[in-house]
Amino acid sequence: MKTLLKYAAAFLAMAAALTPIYWLITISLKREIDQFASPPLWFGFAPTSRHYAGIFAHDAFGRYFLNSAIVSTCSTLAAIVLGVPAAYGLVRFPWPRDWARGISFWILSNRMLPPIVTIIPMFLMLRQVRLLNSLTGLVLVDTALNLPFVVWMMRGFIEELPREIEEAAMLDGESRLGVLLRIVLPLVRPGLSATAVFCLIVAWNEFLFALILSQTQSAMTVPVGIAAHVTQYEIQWGAMSAAGVVAMLPVLIFAAAAQRYFVRGLSLGAIKG
Repeated sequence: MKTLLKYAAAFLAMAAALTPIYWLITISLKREIDQFASPPLWFGFAPTSRHYAGIFAHDAFGRYFLNSAIVSTCSTLAAIVLGVPAAYGLVRFPWPRDWARGISFWILSNRMLPPIVTIIPMFLMLRQVRLLNSLTGLVLVDTALNLPFVVWMMRGFIEELPREIEEAAMLDGESRLGVLLRIVLPLVRPGLSATAVFCLIVAWNEFLFALILSQTQSAMTVPVGIAAHVTQYEIQWGAMSAAGVVAMLPVLIFAAAAQRYFVRGLSLGAIKG
């Protein structure tokens, strides 16, 4: 009975998670008359691909997709390049009193603020340096959003590594930078992959800053482009659902490619000894 209850709970959780995705996919394949059928048509409808053809025929969607790919990839790489050395420094370098914990908490506190609180200062700063409606501005903003997360995630992974490995490498003549690049990074590769997946998801799905800081098609991202299908006259459910399905694919592909390291990264440090 216990086993049956566990499987039933797992099935219900899976159904709750996958039902909205299934409904999104079916809406993207339905004609307008089937989208508003009552009762809803979960199965047995005539699929159509014209919603997908419509979004790909629209030149702007391809531009939005490319912008999202550039912004999410560059911001993820920048956050990792900056966050990993910061996490290593907080863990391995000596700090007076309790400064390491205080600095770590201050870094994390930047993620505690609701994004709407910082949108006006961000807008004013980017306008001052003329980075509004630019991919560079969005990359900087997404890097700032992901950096605290990278520092805290990698700090936990690096803490699990024994110091003796690094000390032995430095006794053999390796520099501190060489230890980080050649010893630490290969050992925390699973945690690095898990962190990169989370950062990519956050940057790819970011909507508020992209909406406020980019008002031209040359800098708009996929979430903003999907929201553009909600107009004052109608909501283009089919096109919006098709765009949503296409927007899911890159993250799913990246997560599947990094799945082996992703699972190991989530469990890294769970068992000692």
